[in-house]
Amino acid sequence: MSAPLGLGLDAGGTTTRWALSDAEGRIVAEGVAAGMTGLQLVNEHGRAALAAALNALGAEVRKVGTPGAVCAGFTGLDQHTDVMAGLIANALGIDAKAVALKSDIEITYHDLFQPGEGYVVYAGTGTVAAFIDADGQMQRAGGRGAIIDDAGGGFWIAREALKHIWRAEDQRPGAWRESPLARRVFEHIGSADWGATRAFFYGKERGEIGQLARAVAAAAGEDPVALRLLVDAGRELARLAHALTGRFGSRPVALCGRVLLLHPAIEQSFREALPGEDIRVRIAAAHHAAAHIAARNANEESR
Repeated sequence: MSAPLGLGLDAGGTTTRWALSDAEGRIVAEGVAAGMTGLQLVNEHGRAALAAALNALGAEVRKVGTPGAVCAGFTGLDQHTDVMAGLIANALGIDAKAVALKSDIEITYHDLFQPGEGYVVYAGTGTVAAFIDADGQMQRAGGRGAIIDDAGGGFWIAREALKHIWRAEDQRPGAWRESPLARRVFEHIGSADWGATRAFFYGKERGEIGQLARAVAAAAGEDPVALRLLVDAGRELARLAHALTGRFGSRPVALCGRVLLLHPAIEQSFREALPGEDIRVRIAAAHHAAAHIAARNANEESR
């Protein structure tokens, strides 16, 4: 009988990535699915959407094989872990005891550093920084969620852009026509009408709103306000690194997350705000790291 596979999930507000690993650590399949977060567990609508997304993901995974264990990293998962484990297990047709849940930043850290080695600053829809010390304890900065902070992430960039656009409209209605940033943003939303912005911002999931940051980046070459927002995003991410270096001393800093793909100004301003630090830019494959953990767990259980 072949050794069981391990499934790794790296779930975020914009996209969920999955990978299947065999016992030797080879990735035998991987894919992408809809964005998911632990925050969806707080209400019935969110739980239904989460269950539907997990069921769709499970159907894709089972085309390759049913995993013996799962290691899943979810942003925003501070409670209701038993409910999340049950939803994942149900989608895959396995026992909930075979599902290990970790924070997304914890899995990303293990993909990039050994405990005590460095700091990770992650920027996706939201933002967080982490340091796992030599004793295995995770220390963090940020990760407070979009309502409180998450400065430098995709949602924050989108919100700041909309704030600027609509304040300009308050002062001079129709100003958006002269703003490359506003035109790009309204093109993404589908209308320059306030009602469309309201429906988009208050009706969409957090990850969908974060996608609006792409429109901001697209305008950066011709609109100084858009460029400034991206520069500010890099500085905000550097603030998270400063918080950890101030507490635990200078160590290598890995900057990762898909916000970095938006525009070079984000990385540049991050580096400028951290002179003298050992900065490493990475696009972490956290779903691979999670799959390797799951495969080890599955094969230990099968012995």
